[in-house]
Parts: sequence; C-alpha cells; structure tokens
Amino acid sequence: MKKWMIATSTVALIAALAGCNSGSNDDDDGVPPPVTNPVTTPESIALSFQGRYSSNEFGVSAAEIPVYDPENQQIFVVNALNGSVDVLDARDLANPTRTGSLTVEDIAAGAVVNSIAYHNGFLAIAIEAASKTDPGFAAIYDATTLQLIDSTQVGALPDMLTFTPDGKYLLVANEGEPSDDYSVDPEGSVSIIALDGGTMGDVRTADFTTYNTQADTLRDAGVRIYGPGASVAQDMEPEYITVATDSSTAWVALQENNALAKINIADAQVTDILPLGFKDYGVAGNGIDASDEDNALNIKTWPGVVGIYHPDAIASYNLDGSTYIVTANEGDARAWGEDNDLYWAGDASQGFVEEFRVKHLVHVDGFDRRAGDDLPPQLRQLGAGALLNPDVFGYCGATAVGEPGNCREDELLGRLNITWVDGYRKNSDGSPVMFDADGTENPTGDRLMYDKLYSYGARSFAIWDENGALVWDSGDQFEQYLASADCFAGSNRDIPCVDYFNTGHDEGDAFDSRSDAKGPEPEGIALGQLGDKTFAFIGLERMGGIMVYDITDPQAPAFEDYFSTREDFELDPETNLAAVGDLGPEGLYFVPAADSPSGEALLVVGNEVSGTTVIYQIDQL
Repeated sequence: MKKWMIATSTVALIAALAGCNSGSNDDDDGVPPPVTNPVTTPESIALSFQGRYSSNEFGVSAAEIPVYDPENQQIFVVNALNGSVDVLDARDLANPTRTGSLTVEDIAAGAVVNSIAYHNGFLAIAIEAASKTDPGFAAIYDATTLQLIDSTQVGALPDMLTFTPDGKYLLVANEGEPSDDYSVDPEGSVSIIALDGGTMGDVRTADFTTYNTQADTLRDAGVRIYGPGASVAQDMEPEYITVATDSSTAWVALQENNALAKINIADAQVTDILPLGFKDYGVAGNGIDASDEDNALNIKTWPGVVGIYHPDAIASYNLDGSTYIVTANEGDARAWGEDNDLYWAGDASQGFVEEFRVKHLVHVDGFDRRAGDDLPPQLRQLGAGALLNPDVFGYCGATAVGEPGNCREDELLGRLNITWVDGYRKNSDGSPVMFDADGTENPTGDRLMYDKLYSYGARSFAIWDENGALVWDSGDQFEQYLASADCFAGSNRDIPCVDYFNTGHDEGDAFDSRSDAKGPEPEGIALGQLGDKTFAFIGLERMGGIMVYDITDPQAPAFEDYFSTREDFELDPETNLAAVGDLGPEGLYFVPAADSPSGEALLVVGNEVSGTTVIYQIDQL
C-alpha cells in the first residue's frame, strides 16, 4: 500500500468549553467504537450528503477550518465570527450538534482563532493577536477535556498550523501581513515548536532574512517580491504548510509571492524558495471565461494572458519514495488601504492595491480618468497610461499606433481583473520602458507597454514535485465540467450547473458573475487514501461544491466526481439561508474509514459563507 500524507489546516484555539468541566461528550453517554469495515480499493468514488450543522450566520465566516477527533467522535471548526472554535458532537452523522465553544481571550486580550490542527488527542490552535502585526500565539489543548496544556508566542498573524506526522513538532505559518496602510510590515516566518506530547519545548524560527540580499535573483526566477519598500523577509507571506511523511521536510505556500518555500525541519532553515511560474491561457486546454458581461459561456484561449498560480491550501503525498505537493490554485491580490480615501486621493503611503481591470489599464485617455476613484497611486507614478503590445494582442484589435481596439471591450478582456505590477516591458534595471501614446518607444514618453496580462489564480489544482517542478495541472477542466451537460449540483444532483456557471457564493441568480475574477476559485484541498488509491478533494469557493480526482498516478490524475450541496441558486442566500444549503467551502478534512463512526470514509467541510459544517460520505463504486 502506498503511503500518503495530508496537510490539514489548523486553527488557533484557546479557552474553556462553556458550561463544561470535561470533554464535549458527556461521560454518561460514552463514545461508541467506530464501525470496522474491510479495507478495499474502489474502482471509483462519489460523495453523498450525511449531515449538516448550521450556525445560522450568513457571510461572516462562522464555519471555516474543521478537524475531526476520532477518540471522541467530535468535530472542531473555526468560527471566525466569534474568534473561537465550535465543538460539534459527530456521533450521529446525520445530526451533528454543537456542544460548546473554545475561546482564546485567556491567552491574550482581543486574540482570535485563525486555524486548528489535530493529532493523537491534542488540538493545536493558531491565535492572532488583537493587532495582526503583533506576534501571535500557538496553543495546545487536550481534545478530550478541552483544557489548555501549553502555549507560546510565535510570529505575526499565525494563519495555519500543522503537526508533523511523527508528532514531534508543531509548525506554524506566520503570514506577517502588513497593516492596512502598509506602515507596518512584519516579516513572514514559520515557527517550529518541539513537542513532548502536548507540552511545548524549544521554539525556533525558519525565516527568510538570508534571502534579503537575493531579491533581484528571486524576481528574475519568477518569485513575486513587490511590496512597497519591503525586504524579501517582509514580503514573504506563508499561507499553508504540508509536511513529508518522514517528518523531515516541510513545504510552505507563499501565496502572494507565487512560490513554495522548502524547509529543513531539524535545522529550522528555509533551504529553497521555489517559484511556481505562470499558466499560459493562450494554450489549448488552458482556456478561461474572462468576462462577466457577455451573458454567455465563453471558455476560450487568450494569448498574452496568464494566470498566477497563487495557491492557498496545499497537501502532499508520497509515491515510491518521492513527495508530491498538491495545490489549490485560488489566486489572491494584495489590497491594502482600499477603504482609505487618502490612498485613492493619491497618497501612496496609505496603502497598496494591485488589482485593476484591463479596460481601465489601456484606455486611450490614460489613467487620470480614474483618479480619485480606483487608480492606485503607485501605478500613476509609473506612467500616465498603458498600451497593449500589438504583436501579442493584435487578435483582439490592439494596433501599432496605441489603440487597444476591442481588447478592452467588456465582452472580451475589458472586465478581467489583472495586476498592474507585472507584465509591462522593463529595462535591465527594472525601470519601465516608456512609450508615447501612439505606440512609439520614447524614453521621455509616459505610457507603459504591456506584453502580458497577469490574472489571479489558475482556476485549477496542480501537482508539483518536491523541487517545485510542475508535474500536472487540471487546465480548464473545472470550468469545462461546470459548463457541461454532465454537471448537476444539489444533494439530489438535480440542478444543472450550466445554468449557474461561475456564480458567486453570496448572491442568487448570479450566472457568470465570477468569470472576470478567478472563476470557480479553488481554495481548499484534502487528500485521502482508500485502499491503494490516493484521492484529492478540492473545494470551489465561489461556485461551491467539491471536485474529486484520483491522483494515484501524479502524471495522469482522473476526474471522479463533483458534488455540491448548494440547494438553490436563485434565492437571495442572506434572506433564505436555511433553503440554499452550503456556500463557500473553505477548509476540508478527510476522515479515514477506520476513524469514522459509520465505518465509511468521510469528508468534513467548513463553509464560510453559509456558516455551515457539512459531512459527506465517500461512497465506493
């Protein structure tokens, strides 16, 4: 049987269970042993609905990251609305019930839970300080008694944590996001905490300071380092961690930087920063629907347009001694100061926003028509307007005399959200090559020339080797399937997906509304072993639902299933929450059959928009 590994998200929790002095399951009730079924390797699998717990809270992240405790048959789930962890009794899979909540005010005033992890009876919690730029905390609780065992200070904004498979270390991803006005930008890092059971020992930090002198080299390799005035260490923002099955090496998603960091755990050293490159949407099989205003399905290739992989959740598995990293390629733009009027009035010191629509970037009248509205002052400092390279974008009408043609029309590329930071032609020193408005190169000109347009995310999941080389990417399979006659949503599989293609997660009747952004937006991922096969479960944040693939062969994954328990796409979800089902899957957690109350493998999903925690059974076909 091939070994595998899952990197689960973790949630920072600390507190006492309200109204209880011991575990969340009453001792008098007892915890029945899991049903034991023989281990088999399925031909294929599909998901089915088992049960749901609803917080009855819409759009406030009341259910994000779940983990499962097999000893007590309970689910812990991060409730970001309350900055706490909800405890759910999962003995009756059809009716999970909330038995209490863990808070972290006793760790630090104003602190909130970000993520959680579970290992052998211990619950670890990542805790954000009252000010996100201050050092946060990690804590470990006894999962049965819910009593705090130990806690320690870590880096700024601990956003995810995970145990090593051998239980000897707890790793914490300290994202180190800047303040909204970018006046404070902490360094990103990974805390490596030695463990003796649930007791914490030495805390070491794997940071990026040794790379501060290598910024140009990293940029040339494709690592995105672009925060205003930031060092490499400040610009790196660790998002998610996965660990090799032998507990020796960790890989860390640096989402905004479009890279993975590789860490030697024993030495607490970042040994490499691995750029992930970009996805060419001009290649057959990599098409996207780029417009939310064409009122149609229009998945096609777009030469000159690329996707920044920007993975959020990552996981890993071992095959024949090699580790493979699996990524959910969500996409994420830096948007600091976007609610600050001073920033939009032209004060670049008040923030940094990189997202811009193509139609505004290449308007013939230049940037100033957007001044005071949505024009990033840092972009205006570079030039007064921008052009499209006609050799690349001539297919949609760009001309040699500076006209964008139809490229900026809403039905084509005009509505697509891209970053203005990348894609314009540069001199050897990194400064922009300048042009006149008529397309003539001129050092005293005031126009930028874009040879490529960089959009957010890759609308896919991908598999990489341990050194960051791409092994396989799902291309445009997600959007193609959601647009096909084979796709049906709803727990009864009776809602045609094509009628609600690329819909949003917080509104009804929203066909095609996310095509200009990141499409279905794959965000969460979990891996599971069934017999001799390894499967990937990928949550689609916007469209909703779970894509399922057999990834036993990392070079030839096979689609298995798509299952969504959004039950209505027409109703306004805010006013009809009970009727619409599950919206916005965030965290996914695989439960092996041996740990499941029913003896069947399960998938637990936290849905941040509907505030629901849903349990799916993994049916072997």
